[in-house]
Amino acid sequence: MELFHIDFLKFGLNDLVDVLIVSFIIFQILKLVKGTRSVQIVIGLLLVVGVAFIAYWFQLEGLTWLFSNLATFGLIVIVIVFQPELRSVLAQFGQSRFLRRFVTLEQRKSLDEVSRAALRLSELRYGGLMVIERRTGLRNFAESGKELNAELSSELLITIFTPYTPLHDGAVIISNEHILAASASLPLSTNPRYRKLYGMRHKAAIGISEVSDAIIVVVSEETSNISIAYNGILHQDINKSEFKERLAEFLKK
Repeated sequence: MELFHIDFLKFGLNDLVDVLIVSFIIFQILKLVKGTRSVQIVIGLLLVVGVAFIAYWFQLEGLTWLFSNLATFGLIVIVIVFQPELRSVLAQFGQSRFLRRFVTLEQRKSLDEVSRAALRLSELRYGGLMVIERRTGLRNFAESGKELNAELSSELLITIFTPYTPLHDGAVIISNEHILAASASLPLSTNPRYRKLYGMRHKAAIGISEVSDAIIVVVSEETSNISIAYNGILHQDINKSEFKERLAEFLKK
């Protein structure tokens, strides 16, 4: 179906759909890298593309040969450099509302046990980092810690995060009402917004929330404050009397 025709230029409905899809993809990519160090990399790539265009336009044989050879490995380099962003995009596709209709989640026990443990850890001024798995699998992160496969309970969580015990340092991965692993390592956030944030636990909580749809509960050892990380955002200093209710809201998302 042709929409308009100017001289030799024909613009049809399929062209319109093509332009809209490409524009949407570019918009999502720009939104994804906004406020991160990847922006500088994108600017650098645009400069390289600009130089390559000039080389082809003015027929600079040396530069043309160089960029032609570099282009062969360009896709591999982009995948390596933008690995965190690409994982985030794929995770967001997997979290679409359409796919959520086919997924059920048992979460009542996780809500009760995690909230009870977090409040108790706060009272004791013990640090804690609890990751509640949802649709995005966290098996690769669980393998970095000590596999437990133990039934979820607040008592066990408190015991794990008791200072100077073998498993207190790191994250607990909770999956299907079981503690999948303890002392797990998580990726740290590179978001400049949280660059000055005090504490590795909080940066790790934000980092895992950037690449998954997990709900992460963080208890600060220094301040005893409780925070929740979700979708790359840290919700800090939640009122303890409202914590369980706030956690329930996130689990329903």
